[in-house]
Amino acid sequence: MRTFQTQTSRSKVCPRNQYYECVARYSAATAERKRFYQDVSISQSEGGLYEINLDQRKLKTPGGKLFTVPNEALAIAVATEWDAQRDTLKFYTMHLTTLCNTALDNPTQRSKEQMITAALKFLETDTICYRVDEPHGLVELQRNEWDPVLQWIEKRYNVTIGSSASILGPEIPEATKDTLRQHLKSHNFWSLTGLEYVITQLKSIVLSLGMIDRHLSVEQAVLLSRLEEEYQIRRWGNVEWAHDYDMYELRARTAAGALFVHLTSESSTVKHKLLQD
Repeated sequence: MRTFQTQTSRSKVCPRNQYYECVARYSAATAERKRFYQDVSISQSEGGLYEINLDQRKLKTPGGKLFTVPNEALAIAVATEWDAQRDTLKFYTMHLTTLCNTALDNPTQRSKEQMITAALKFLETDTICYRVDEPHGLVELQRNEWDPVLQWIEKRYNVTIGSSASILGPEIPEATKDTLRQHLKSHNFWSLTGLEYVITQLKSIVLSLGMIDRHLSVEQAVLLSRLEEEYQIRRWGNVEWAHDYDMYELRARTAAGALFVHLTSESSTVKHKLLQD
């Protein structure tokens, strides 16, 4: 991986009309642009935040804000995304950049409390809480693969979640929601942005917390989130290239979200685990 050198920045932000149109809406899924820069570097501002420089121009968000991140590790990761682009910028592959844009612009203007409430709603429809009652092979597969994760999170957070084959799903106790709400409050706004992204990818707050807590690997969490689909594929076959593409894309998005949470977390426990690894 390329090494990016950090310098203290005193230069002015580049005028918006010089390049903003080139990067506007680059989080859109189909957006592509011709690469308009040669070199990528990072610099530290007087306020201690880190910026991304494309040649001599400073990166901005789609909302027009100066693109700044809270630490050097995240700045290096984002700069690497930009430096890895070739003749054509494929913005839909730049997941860390998109997450930073979301945290900086907050396009829906949500508070931490609103984000936490949205995340907790996934408990009501959590992937691994909804079970089938047939065929027998899938019933057994769900029990064998999903039950240990449920047991882990219930013990880890001292909560009750459970599972159900009913269309209504399990009835989640209010005490469980309160406990998980308090845990989510320990995350800062940036970290919550990444966590919510992971939850939406996996359709599961249980799998997401399991991965963020390093109980599950990215590969395990993704596979568990697609358990029924994988069962059907093994049984009936699939279009191999399409299945592989979907799997790799989901892994990439999930891994980026998990990395974003770790790099923006204020938790000394998380940072200690990362240093140990």
